[in-house]
Formats: sequence, structure tokens, C-alpha cells
Amino acid sequence: MANILDEVLKHIPKTAKISDSVFEGANIVLYTKNKDFLFNSNGIIKEIVNSIKKRVELRPDPSLTLDQEKAEILIKKIIPKEAKISNIIFDPQRSRVIIESEKPGLAIGKQGELLKEIKQKTLWVPLIKRTPALKSKIIENIRYVLYENSDFRRKFLHKVGKRIYDGWIREKREEWIRLSVLGAGREVGRSCFLLQTPESRVLLDCGINAAKQLSDPTAFPYLDVPEFKIDEVDAIIISHPHIDHCALVPYLYKMGYKGPTYCTAPTRDIMALLCLDTIKIAQSEGNDPLYSSTDIKTMVMHTICLDYEEVSDITPDVRLTLYDAGHGLGSALSHMHIGNGLHNFVYCGDFSYEVSNLLSAANTKFPRLETIMIESTYGGKEDILGSRKEAEDYLIDVINKTIERKGKILLPTLGYGRSQEIMLVIERAVKEGRIPNIPVYIQGMIWDITAIHTTYPDFFNSDVRKKIFHKDQNPFLSEIFKRIGSQKEQQDVIDSNKPCIIMATSGMLVGGSSVEYFKNLAENPKNTLIFTCYQGGGSLGRRVQQGTKEINFGSAEKPDMVHIKMEIHSIHSFTGHSSRDQLMNYIGRLDPKPKKVIIVHGENSKCLDLASSLHKRYRIETSAPKNLEIVRIK
Repeated sequence: MANILDEVLKHIPKTAKISDSVFEGANIVLYTKNKDFLFNSNGIIKEIVNSIKKRVELRPDPSLTLDQEKAEILIKKIIPKEAKISNIIFDPQRSRVIIESEKPGLAIGKQGELLKEIKQKTLWVPLIKRTPALKSKIIENIRYVLYENSDFRRKFLHKVGKRIYDGWIREKREEWIRLSVLGAGREVGRSCFLLQTPESRVLLDCGINAAKQLSDPTAFPYLDVPEFKIDEVDAIIISHPHIDHCALVPYLYKMGYKGPTYCTAPTRDIMALLCLDTIKIAQSEGNDPLYSSTDIKTMVMHTICLDYEEVSDITPDVRLTLYDAGHGLGSALSHMHIGNGLHNFVYCGDFSYEVSNLLSAANTKFPRLETIMIESTYGGKEDILGSRKEAEDYLIDVINKTIERKGKILLPTLGYGRSQEIMLVIERAVKEGRIPNIPVYIQGMIWDITAIHTTYPDFFNSDVRKKIFHKDQNPFLSEIFKRIGSQKEQQDVIDSNKPCIIMATSGMLVGGSSVEYFKNLAENPKNTLIFTCYQGGGSLGRRVQQGTKEINFGSAEKPDMVHIKMEIHSIHSFTGHSSRDQLMNYIGRLDPKPKKVIIVHGENSKCLDLASSLHKRYRIETSAPKNLEIVRIK
């Protein structure tokens, strides 16, 4: 692949007037000053693509594009008013125009006819983005950062492409692949793994332990090991945006990392939001934040978003494809084709092998597969979870009983994933008359992350997509959901005598508004607390779940005791993780069957038990490495 741009240009006639040839990550972009060649390349570009098996895009040279003011007027004439254009942003360095629309399908037209018309009449390449159904400041900020730094992005993406195609930097004496476990080895939290080949260094996730204080060194992965050198890391892959998988990525950029971070678009947006929240939590606890909002901005500018099943080279010898993990919006299984067919490795991150109310089940079919690394959060023999229908029925029953005694229901939830599924369940139950029409108060990140969900409905399962696209019924826009945006509004909810449902972060009662609600509601036996997510060891949520009846929120000298009299319930079946049976069945239904399974992200006994059970059932090699262990994959 050395000098791939020169090779491409050899196949293009001089009459094409190619003014520039650049990389955009793993893709190749050619700019032409010849209008005729732009619209009729006589199959030359297609032949090149078939030959080199890489994506090649032909764009007009920026000098050809229509004046922006005239182009905007023309675009508004071409796209029907029903599409509801909210914004038109020009990217002159790349001859692109980003059109934000409430109804992208109408803006695109049948078989993309409107996009073709825009390109022909303005010589701008149109990209359609969905306007969030709920206003989202974080999406506005992210898009602004990307559009305002278009020139930086162009140079950065070209640099990434050069590393992929022309950037062999290490002497290759033999072929090997190894994995260093820097976090989440026989524990839940601080997921971080370093994949190494003779040529590449790829980091898989980099998070913190959400159940521990930031002052605790065991909250962080082991980044001080000899094999981890930040200036040698070629790429970061983020499976999904829970903070135990992504919260340290801005810190890596702060410490000097300059390479790309790969993930889906929803993961990028929610990751940025949760990292900003990590700063707020540190400040509220009197700690110095690990990084600043500037570092998060840097992360966003270096992020390359991939769609599911989009194949992309990320280093000279690693090709990445993301598949649906079913854990949360945009969560991904990372399939890595390593070397020239040397080995195929899948990192699952967190995944759910079940169709939920919101998402599809995790993907099981891959082009090739030799080794897979899976989680074991609920991998122990005792981790038998009920069905989602049983969980829904239980939730609705508890809500109704609490309403009957005129109490409040507190749902401490993760801002991402669980919250949106429970919102959907409650909205449907109200619509069907299974629970009274009472307000559901949403506080903090849950509202912002829900707004991000309304931007990416294509990532939902088919049932929810049909409701949104064909019936114009977006469950997240229901009038039962009320946003709490200030401390006064929060206090009004606490002081009210009327029954209500309160959804607030954090899900483990570790910081956030859920703790404040808990302190104020815990001593009233009319009220109910319902846990719907995993409670990490050492968290306040775990202590309450295990039956602690008194919590001191003060100090030994100045105690602030809260006596827990509210009802406590736990519903595990809403989890975004796979149950024990689902984990076992998932491995059995993989196509092709792996030769080796690595088990991580679970308590010690669960990792070992799952490893043993998988080996006995399928007669395949399994391992459950500890932190700081190095696994030879090939």
C-alpha cells in the first residue's frame, strides 16, 4: 500500500484535472476541477475501488462551488418545506454542505434524487443530518466544534491515512498478537486493554471504576506499565460511552495522545457529555478534575465515527468493523482483522444478547473469528435473570402500590441506556392505562442523553423505528416527561405531596441528583426506591441494596444520619448486560465458532466460573486473566 495515492492517480486521465488527492482516515478523496469528469467518470472511480478495495470519493474542487449565499437559497428551493430544514452549514475546505433536517428522508428524496440535484446545481456535496427531536446543547456544541475546526479535521484525517497506508514504522521480524489487561481483569470497572502487534498499538476502552472515589488509585487502569507508552498508541477504540469504558479518554489527549479515537456517532456524543459530567462530579466533591472541557473538545476533534458494518483500516495491519452490541444506543462489538489474515479478534465491551424494548440483540455473525473477549458481569451460576416482561410487570406493580399509598418512586439510573428503556416502558404503560398518568421527572444527564437518542433513531430496533418513522410516534416526546433543570424545581418535587416518578443519576447513588433525592425521600415509608442497574462493590447503592438501614452523610464529628424507611426493590432484568444463560448461548451461536474465549469485566468468581463452564460445554480454550496479565493471542 506504499504510495497508494500515486497508484490511484496513475489510473486517472490528466483531463480529469485532479487538483488534490488526500486521505480522510482510511478513505481516499480526490478533488477535480473538471465538471464533466465529476458527474461522468465513465466508471473509472468504480474500477479503482474494485482494484484496491478501498473507498474512493470524487469531489469538486472548492473553486468550483457556488457562492454560499446563492447555494443556500437554491438548497431551500430544492428541499421541500415539509423536511423542516433547521440549519445549513458549509464546509468549504472539503466542498461539503451539511443540511440539518427534522425529516431527513424528505430532504434526501427518492433514491437520493434531491441530493443529486443539489450537487449538480451547486457543486457542493450535501450531507443530511437529523435535527434532534429534543433540543440538545451537547449535539449543537459537538457539531459546532467539528464545523469550526474543519481545516484541522482535514489535516488530521490526512495524517491518519498516511499512518495507515504509508506509515510502517517498526521492523517486523515475526508475527504475534498479545493483549495486556490494564483494567477490568476479574473486576467490573476501569475497562482498558492494550492490543499489540509487531507494528500496531491499539487501546480498547479506557475508563474508571464508577463505584470508587477519584481519590482512590484503584479507580483507574494501570497506565504506568512498561508496555503502555502514550506516544506509541496508534488508535483508541471505544465500545460504548459508560464511564467505566471511556471516562479517561480526554485524559489521554491531555497527556499527549494525538491519534484517532474510533466509535459510533451516538457513542461520541454521549461520551463527551458523560466526560463533562465527570468534571462536574469531581468539582462537587472538592477534587481537582482529571481534565478540562478543552481536553474533551480535543477528543471530539480527534474522533472518527464509523457506522455498523463499515470496514475501516485503522493501522497498517489492523482493520476494524463495528457491529451492534445491543447494550446501549450505538454500543459496538469491535471486530479486528489483524495482519494479512493472521487472526480475527472481537472485543465485545458490554453487550446484551436479547432484543430489548429499545435495541436489537448483539450481532453473532462475523466474516472470520478466532478469538473473542466477552464480559461476565452476570456470568455466575446464580445470575439467573427473569424476562423483560416479568421485569416490566414487577416495575408497574411496585409503581401502582406506591401511588396507592400516595408515595414517590425514585429510580436511580444510569444516564445512558437503562433510563431510555424504562422511559419507554413507563410511557407505554401510561398509554395502555396500566399505571395512572402521573408526572415522570427527569433530571440531569438523563434528559440530555435522551435528546441524543432522538437524533439517532436508526440505531433503535425495528419496532421503535417504525413508531418514529411511519407513525410519527416518538415515545420520548410524551408529555408525561418533565425536565428538572434547577435546584428550586428539584426542591419543589421533593416538597410536593403528590405521587410521582423521579429518574435521576447516578444509578449507583454515587454523586449526582439521585443522592439528594434519596436523602430527602428515604425516611418516608410511603416512598419507594427501585434499583434497575448493577450496583458496584463499595457504592452507596450496593450498601442500600444489601439492607443497610442507616447512612451517615456527615462525619464522625458532625453526623448527618438518614434512617432508611422507604421500600427498596431491585430489578435486574432491565440490564443492558447478558445474563448467564445468554452469555453461554451467545458463544454457542457465534458464526463462525471461536477457538478461544477471554473472559473479563466480572467479579473474580464469575469470570472463573464462566470460563470453566464455556470450556466444558464447547470444548474451546478459555481464560480469565487478572489485571496486569498479558495474554498471547497468536
